[in-house]
Amino acid sequence: MNTRDAATNRTFPFSWAPQYGTLTLRDWLAHLAKTGRVATIDKPVALEHELAAIAKRLDGAQAAFFTKPGRHVVPVVSGFMSKRAWIAEAMGIEESDLLAHFRSAAEKPVASKLLDRADAACQQVVHTNGIDLHALLPIPTHSEHDNGPYITAGLVIARNPRTGVQNVSINRIQVHGPDRMAILLLPRHLYAFQKAAEEAGDALDVAVAIGVDPLTMLASQAITPIDHDELEIAGALHGAPLPVAKCVTNDVHVPAFAEIVIEGRILPNVREPEGPFGEFPKYYSAKEAREVIEVTAVTHRSDPIFHTIVPAEMEHLLLGAIPREATLLAHLQRSHPGVKDVHLSVGGVCRYHLWVQFDKKREGEAKNVVLCAFGAHYDIKQVVVVDTDVDVHDPAEIEWAIATRFQADRDLVVIEGAQGSPLDPSTTVGQPEDAPPHLQGVSAKMGLDATRPAVYPAHVFTRVHIPGQDTVDLDALVAADNHAFDAYLSRHHD
Repeated sequence: MNTRDAATNRTFPFSWAPQYGTLTLRDWLAHLAKTGRVATIDKPVALEHELAAIAKRLDGAQAAFFTKPGRHVVPVVSGFMSKRAWIAEAMGIEESDLLAHFRSAAEKPVASKLLDRADAACQQVVHTNGIDLHALLPIPTHSEHDNGPYITAGLVIARNPRTGVQNVSINRIQVHGPDRMAILLLPRHLYAFQKAAEEAGDALDVAVAIGVDPLTMLASQAITPIDHDELEIAGALHGAPLPVAKCVTNDVHVPAFAEIVIEGRILPNVREPEGPFGEFPKYYSAKEAREVIEVTAVTHRSDPIFHTIVPAEMEHLLLGAIPREATLLAHLQRSHPGVKDVHLSVGGVCRYHLWVQFDKKREGEAKNVVLCAFGAHYDIKQVVVVDTDVDVHDPAEIEWAIATRFQADRDLVVIEGAQGSPLDPSTTVGQPEDAPPHLQGVSAKMGLDATRPAVYPAHVFTRVHIPGQDTVDLDALVAADNHAFDAYLSRHHD
């Protein structure tokens, strides 16, 4: 899967070295196209619903590349990292090594490399006057009740107004007008930056980078302490400093080979309506007053590609799942070395349901693991702990373990009134529509100990296994055609 570049003695994920020393979106799309994983849609498609509907149908099978989105000449791509195996492939590793590799990158970031503007592809074309986002960019409206077009795959980059260290995140952004956008800020690092700037009466300079490679996209979702620049984690994933460029109208540094960059500032003490919007739990979030970005510039490559993520589909879910899994695994293993693997299930929207594989030695340990997981991230709503003979990536295996190793009166853990996800609609039951932030997302947590007893008699909990079932060579034994079977029937036909 990997290849070594003799000139630099560096290893790259594919059969060729990326043009700029680090993987770009175009490198990755070219690789997917060569392996039959890009579906090109040449016919005109509407930006309202139709584009997202087609991308959803292709989700997990092929990336969708639209050459004629709406009336725009700028093409749109979606779904280029919608399988775990593809993301591992972009890293040049086996899928089983995905969490360990991401964790290593997060622990050993690589400082970015600042390029001159002349070398930054993202600034080949610059717009600073008369900006009209609707005219410049093919921004889709995704779900049925979405309140207009949304940027869903933009890396929002800002500097801490007190320390100057950058933060990178993906936030949903509703385009309100030619140079005005509303942004959802959850109580995380970007929110803290904005609050600090607003308290000082200042706007917060930001940039929205659209059309970056899969490794940089994934790095943006790393769960780190404040003042850790996720672009440096992207550098570690690339195995080389990530090329960055300084924005035209502010001091934010952006990936130099991004397709499109929207520069602007979050205005202090200004709020405008945003939503409804179809979010990752596969429900709509309500219309609420949100912070506002005033656009100061749009820069892009001479022939840019616009990336959109279809909300609640696999590209969206996996972007959140893999960095969280890596963080959760590290957190659990610090207190419980017997934890071997974790998985945020697709049915649990890759956020709420965590499955933990655990080498149990004593009774009660599995419940401690459950409690540790709840403390690791407030989104976690349900935890199932299973033994090491259970594949935590297989929903049928998890259900089998619950069916045969769990008893509700003995193995169930329920915690009432804990902080959960504000986007979980079940937490709104009994709350007023205008509930203040401190009352939003209050949730019950449930843990299931689906492990065997530490000691059990005879073969009561021994899993049925047929010797040779995993090693038998079917290709050598099964006939390529039915001639032998047909001959048997002809000889023994009554």
